[in-house]
Amino acid sequence: MVDQARRSAEDEDSEDPVNRRTRSATDRNASMFRSLRERNYRYYASGQVVSLTGTWMQRAAQDWLVLELSGGSPAALGLAVALQFLPTLALTLWAGVFADRFDKRKILIVTQSALGLCGFALGTLDVSGIVVLWHVYVLCFVLGCFSAVDAPVRQSFVVEMVGPAQLTNAVALNSMTFNLARIVGPAIAGLAITAVGTGWVFLANGLSSVAVVAGLLLMDTALLHRARAVGKERGQLRAGLRYVRGRPDLVVVMVLMFCVGTFGMNFENTFAVMARNVFGRDADGYGILITMLAVGTLTGATLAARRSGKPGSRLRLMLVGAGVFGALEAVAGLMPTYWLFAACLVPVGVAVMTFTTSANSTVQLAVEPTMRGRVMGLYMLLFMGGKPLGGLASGWLAEVFGPRWPLVLGGLLSLAAAIGGAVALSQQRKKGLIRPKG
Repeated sequence: MVDQARRSAEDEDSEDPVNRRTRSATDRNASMFRSLRERNYRYYASGQVVSLTGTWMQRAAQDWLVLELSGGSPAALGLAVALQFLPTLALTLWAGVFADRFDKRKILIVTQSALGLCGFALGTLDVSGIVVLWHVYVLCFVLGCFSAVDAPVRQSFVVEMVGPAQLTNAVALNSMTFNLARIVGPAIAGLAITAVGTGWVFLANGLSSVAVVAGLLLMDTALLHRARAVGKERGQLRAGLRYVRGRPDLVVVMVLMFCVGTFGMNFENTFAVMARNVFGRDADGYGILITMLAVGTLTGATLAARRSGKPGSRLRLMLVGAGVFGALEAVAGLMPTYWLFAACLVPVGVAVMTFTTSANSTVQLAVEPTMRGRVMGLYMLLFMGGKPLGGLASGWLAEVFGPRWPLVLGGLLSLAAAIGGAVALSQQRKKGLIRPKG
């Protein structure tokens, strides 16, 4: 036995360095994608690749259609965006209650089917030539209603597919898929709009939803890591809010997510103004800025997936990610040239993805399984619900003080929130009010 072990060690020492590096890289890649070993998650992830690409295609085509129907009105485009976000404020918390009470997979089958039908409806109206602006507004609102329900249920369903041990990795892989679709989808939409028109893009998005619904239907429900369903009781929504209020660590995460999401992550609103008014660029210049940020977020998600198997405090990583993001965003806002500004967006994207993936997994792993849906409902409300407020604030700052100030002040506020969160957690930990594990 000793001789065999010695020979094995000698063989390893004598192994070609190139082969050793190759084997090491292969092991790391296998670890990075380890969530895909779960059969149910493979079905889900495969459907998401197709569906999210269709979603980003529709977003680009919808904006273009609204501008065409309104004669190029920015106000009309703003109203369409607002109609999609408004249902988040009213429905997301209740969606979290539904996620704790009912079968998440069945809810997602309904919401994803409905989202696909919205694409089919808008595509049919457009292709037939009868679409008018109010049709788009109505479908934006309906789409927003189903999206508001879908988001917290989908977030809390991930742990049921992969289990707690693989959750961080699965969250990072979901972010990789999202950001890859964010790059590919609009590019495909731009070509398709020119070639065949917006209507066929909407129909393609409707068809893409079939992939994710099929993945949900093909899952083996016996392999799901399901939490005990919560029975119908009065005050379940308030119980979820009380649960968060009684957890200082969750309060810090929620406040930090609201501050960064509201004031630091209004990229699309700010980039258009920076490209046009500061650097004198056209639409293609704006598109390059979005692409550079997406490259950064995709890189950040990839790094998060590779890092997910390593031990370490998720709370600490979240705070560092938020602080670095805030500092880099403020620096980017001061860049004197277009290409320096564009280059800064790559590390900004890496930092913001480090923050969001660690925050998401921190919340999901820190809560009781029977509370996960309601907590994620509040999480998504704070993350997405502040977008209209942040958009108004960034617009006012750009109008009064100049286009750079939304980035500079948004970054500094994010940095201040991260520092404040670190101080609050340190004080609560000294008082013994926070669990040892981050």
